[in-house]
Amino acid sequence: MSNTPVVRGALDNGLRLLTEQMNSVRSVSIGVWLARGSRHETAERGGIAHFVEHMLFKGTHNRSAEDIAQAIDSIGGQLDAFTAKEYAGYYIKVLDEHLPLALDILSDIVLNPAFDPEDVEREKKVVIEEIKMVEDTPDDLVHEIFTQGFWEDHPLGRPILGTRETVESFTSSLLHAYFRDTYAPRNLIISAVGNLQHEHVRALVSERFGHLAPAGSPYDDVAPTVVPKVLIRRKELEQSHVCVGTPCYPQDHEDRHAAYVLNTVLGGSMSSRLFQNIREKRGLAYAVFSSLSAYRDAGSFTIYAGCANEAVGEVVDLIVEELRSVRQAPVPDAELRRAKDHLKGSLMLGLENTASRMSHVARQEMYFGRQVSLDETLQGIERVTPDDLQRVAADLFRDGALSATVLGDVNGLRIPPERLDLQ
Repeated sequence: MSNTPVVRGALDNGLRLLTEQMNSVRSVSIGVWLARGSRHETAERGGIAHFVEHMLFKGTHNRSAEDIAQAIDSIGGQLDAFTAKEYAGYYIKVLDEHLPLALDILSDIVLNPAFDPEDVEREKKVVIEEIKMVEDTPDDLVHEIFTQGFWEDHPLGRPILGTRETVESFTSSLLHAYFRDTYAPRNLIISAVGNLQHEHVRALVSERFGHLAPAGSPYDDVAPTVVPKVLIRRKELEQSHVCVGTPCYPQDHEDRHAAYVLNTVLGGSMSSRLFQNIREKRGLAYAVFSSLSAYRDAGSFTIYAGCANEAVGEVVDLIVEELRSVRQAPVPDAELRRAKDHLKGSLMLGLENTASRMSHVARQEMYFGRQVSLDETLQGIERVTPDDLQRVAADLFRDGALSATVLGDVNGLRIPPERLDLQ
């Protein structure tokens, strides 16, 4: 792929623009990214960022919801959006020739939402159904319960969707007020990747976004503190769902590469220790994996397993055993090599299309304030040594650091704190 370096610019009002030219494709992915998410909400307004994302597709002052759908379909484009804990994104992927129309639609959606009161009432029902769906999806629900307990009384612990009560309280005027304060140039990044010229994109963006007045109030993030706890929630299910986790590093931590590799060794692939020992050798779980969540000032390392109700205790013990062993003994060279190659391969394969690169470029700007090149990341992974892994494992997997959540038909199950000891 013949890519040019990412070009960074900014409009006078503070909006940032990033482009990457890929001459080998005929598509362009362009996204408007908001550096605000569910962690920037008050408890009473929980879910408002996600609700606004829904509402932006319900029509603008210029286009109805149907007009937006037809305009995208008529050029074979793909339009999508999402809300996360620290940001939200709206993006379109189109053929390069349709870039002006794509940006016209995108800017209309994110600058001129109608917030029609009737649409707001209708959309409340949709979002409440979405909240109920999580309650009926146990592998999602166990993560939600775990996160709420893990970051108790902190916005990072609250569900992105909000609760039935908060969603019911939203009104058109409330959404307008949130939108005006949040969707301000200082919080916006436009990222475009594909067959494009930076100056052409800049001219289109200036035309659509240049008139925005610098506004919006700054937000002070307060880092969360974790109080480890064991939560057991009884629910009549055929299978129990288990989360075991510990605090991990924020996005820009110097040991982040070692944490990525450690995650891959423990539960990030089919050859990982947890998958091999819990699923393959003992047949105790269909699904078992580990994952990292990293934010500006905090992170978590979480292991999930879905197992028979009567196997929960054994599965928890095996998870603790794996964490203990990676602290105590160096990872063999062959296993480390396999983990690094898996990580590097999945990273590179994940950046082969314009949409994933566009997301990557925007996130780098948000978390690092610069573009961390793929080569720099690959070198960071390559530099990780067995000593680094042991040091990071000792740092993360400390006695008293583990939290656990169990969701299932586990009447009478007890997990005393000493069962999660790692010494």
